[in-house]
Amino acid sequence: MVVREKFENDLRGVQEQFIALSKLSISTLDKSITALLNQDVDIALSIIQNDMYINRMEEEINDRVILLLAKQQPVATDLRRLIVMLKAAHDMERVGDYAVNIAKETIRVGKSEFVYPIRNIEQMRDKTIVMLEQVMQAFTEENVEKAREIAALDDQVDSLYGETIQQLLSVGAEHPDKLSQITQLSFVCRYLERSADHATNIAEQLFYLVKGRHYDLNN
Repeated sequence: MVVREKFENDLRGVQEQFIALSKLSISTLDKSITALLNQDVDIALSIIQNDMYINRMEEEINDRVILLLAKQQPVATDLRRLIVMLKAAHDMERVGDYAVNIAKETIRVGKSEFVYPIRNIEQMRDKTIVMLEQVMQAFTEENVEKAREIAALDDQVDSLYGETIQQLLSVGAEHPDKLSQITQLSFVCRYLERSADHATNIAEQLFYLVKGRHYDLNN
């Protein structure tokens, strides 16, 4: 009984660290788009400089999970829970990486006037943040019904992404001298779309944890 309690306490500690990692990654992604919209290079630089904290948190989660696997040798649901935790932490760390990439594009754009109204980028950001926050809550509660809703939101982000890229290409054709900025904004859209995909990944991992089999929520 003591061994079981120790395992559950250690597992709870890892879960709390995953929540902290998720919150930091999500807020960093949100901040990166705010920096772009405001063309705030200082905030963009701070995002790049602080990326080490997200990386370190993922490394600590990995170390703690590996230690639990080695010491406790869990089976069945406990084993799946730890494996899923590793994968979900990696997904959230990648969201932090995309925030850094957006910050870099923000620096490249600088103070140049936007040649494209970036309302779609704001909408992509808002929907992606909702996805990430919802999947984090679903993961914490092990709630597959909440996780199932992520797929519908991902379709909306994908649709916005395709629409925005088409519009950017049209603007680029009309203003070939602005191709550099068009390319940078296209990358920003791609990083948001990929962040939404990572939310879907975590939702699928949650299904695996609860149901014991793999699901593809994109189909």
